[in-house]
Amino acid sequence: MQVAMIGLGRMGMNMARRLLKDGHEVVVWNRSPDKVAAMVSEGAIGAQSIEEAVHKLTGPRVIWSMLPAGNVTKHALKEILDALEPDDLVIEGGNSYWKDDQENAKPFVEKGCGYIDAGVSGGVWGLKIGYCTMVGGKDRYVRRAKPIFDSLAPPRGWKHVGPVGAGHFVKMVHNGIEYAMMEAIGEGFDLMRNGPFEHLDLGGIADLWGQGSVVRCWLLELLVLAYERDPDLSSIRGYVDDSGEGRWTVLNSVEYGVSAPVLAQSLFKRFESRQEDVYSNKVLAALRNEFGGHAVKKG
Repeated sequence: MQVAMIGLGRMGMNMARRLLKDGHEVVVWNRSPDKVAAMVSEGAIGAQSIEEAVHKLTGPRVIWSMLPAGNVTKHALKEILDALEPDDLVIEGGNSYWKDDQENAKPFVEKGCGYIDAGVSGGVWGLKIGYCTMVGGKDRYVRRAKPIFDSLAPPRGWKHVGPVGAGHFVKMVHNGIEYAMMEAIGEGFDLMRNGPFEHLDLGGIADLWGQGSVVRCWLLELLVLAYERDPDLSSIRGYVDDSGEGRWTVLNSVEYGVSAPVLAQSLFKRFESRQEDVYSNKVLAALRNEFGGHAVKKG
């Protein structure tokens, strides 16, 4: 099957490789031509512009946009739309906000084209393991793109979850849960490191819990690899960024009146990780000193 991959970042490039490996004809475009050249050397067809990438496909076309969410994706979608003909299909696979998808889809529908939003999880391991994919869109367009999803995903690894927007909505919630799971793992290993028993083999415990325990998960497997590279994690600063999907998850929980305190707290802990000396803790220390005479540590 023919497909154009627009964007060759950490995931887009490996997704193109996985599609090539499974026998698809892949046209690639990226702002930096070196990545395009690298993919051409691996069997892809290079394009110097989004318009050229679209026109190198025969209709009805399938174009996959794999770019950062926000204005970058919106500008690319406009360029794609301008080059499309009726019944062509665009798949938006970045981590976009699901409400943006509902707006972005409108001009494609007006032109008689298809729009699918695909929430993709798999990170840098997706090339080998496959990409879990959550798909939103009309049935007939999803059926057309099925060979692509089949190639990208592991067995039972993709699902048509609903109309346009549903794919990225489900991916948003997935990432919110991911934040909470990571925070719980971090707190548990912090307790083991600083608890009553010295020199616990934390990497070994992470590996142990992956062998049939109730809390076994891929995140623990990745933690084992991290401990193998750096047993004390001494080379890593405890600064944790966020992609924005955790924020959207919390905002949606407020909008729809769903109690999600664990998801919210895991997001706020990420904010706290970026502060050298959290101001709210200064306030707590000052108050304890004022009402109880408790000692404070000088800055």
